[in-house]
Amino acid sequence: MLQSHGPRNSKYLSGLWLAFLPLLLSPIQLRAQAPPAPTPSEQEQKPAPSQEKPTAPAAGPQETTKAAPAPAKHLSQREHAWQILHDGLAENSGDKRAKAVNSLGLLTHNAEAEKAAVLALKDDKSNVRVAAASALGSMRAVHATAELESALDDEEPVVVLAAANALLLLKDLDSAYEVYYGVLTGTTRTNKGLIKEQLKILKDKKKLAEIGIEQGIGFIPFAGFGYDAFKTIMKSDTSSVRAAAAKKLTHDPSPSSAEALVAATQDKNWLVRAAALEAISERGDKTLLSKINLSLDDEKDDVRFTAAACVAHLSALPGKRAKAAAAAGN
Repeated sequence: MLQSHGPRNSKYLSGLWLAFLPLLLSPIQLRAQAPPAPTPSEQEQKPAPSQEKPTAPAAGPQETTKAAPAPAKHLSQREHAWQILHDGLAENSGDKRAKAVNSLGLLTHNAEAEKAAVLALKDDKSNVRVAAASALGSMRAVHATAELESALDDEEPVVVLAAANALLLLKDLDSAYEVYYGVLTGTTRTNKGLIKEQLKILKDKKKLAEIGIEQGIGFIPFAGFGYDAFKTIMKSDTSSVRAAAAKKLTHDPSPSSAEALVAATQDKNWLVRAAALEAISERGDKTLLSKINLSLDDEKDDVRFTAAACVAHLSALPGKRAKAAAAAGN
């Protein structure tokens, strides 16, 4: 049977072989096209995707390297000192500014210090303005006279007195004496509107009492009176300021000041009486002798002793005739 169908069977087998040939070759082709599997050592060396470090992006064209800061300038001793002062003048604390301004008084004949003190006269804190006026007086800032005269219009009595004291030191005597006369007597002797306006303020007993011994006046005119004077000063009255004003009028040549001092020897406050007697003694005006006799019987020891010393001093001075003869002989 096979022999009779030989040719036909051969064709059938050949077709069947060709049909299955692609199926037999496909696994071989797939293996040839697939990448080779990594070896175990290669798997250990290759990092996992999560462990790979990202590469830093390249710097853009606008990014530049910042230059290192310049080294701080070395200040000289003088520059360092001025830096401290300028920092103090710019402090937020009014008390610290006042301390810095007050220290400027040591810098005589110094334009920079004078300019800073004049500027401080406009400070919004009264204690800074007081320090400025005091500093200008201490440094003998004669070019600041106009600014100090303007400070006599200050709303705070303590500033007015500080400015008056500075003007006295700068030999602007008229303006200063007017203020002290007003403080002592409560009146004015001129038609100067500025002084009249300030007198309204200086009559404020509460404010005057707050000023104290030195603040705004610049000196203690009654240090020799001891503990009793200290107790009197500590009371809430104006005696300390009025006594200081009396002492400030010592060298005022105006006859009205002499009369004011004589009247003050009968003041109700013993501290003012004693200060007035001291001023009269230092004036050296022998014509006032007869006007202070009552003080020799003052109930306060301090005043009585001061009056006695004043009378003894004035009595020993030559009279007008003796002075005139001595002057003619020379």
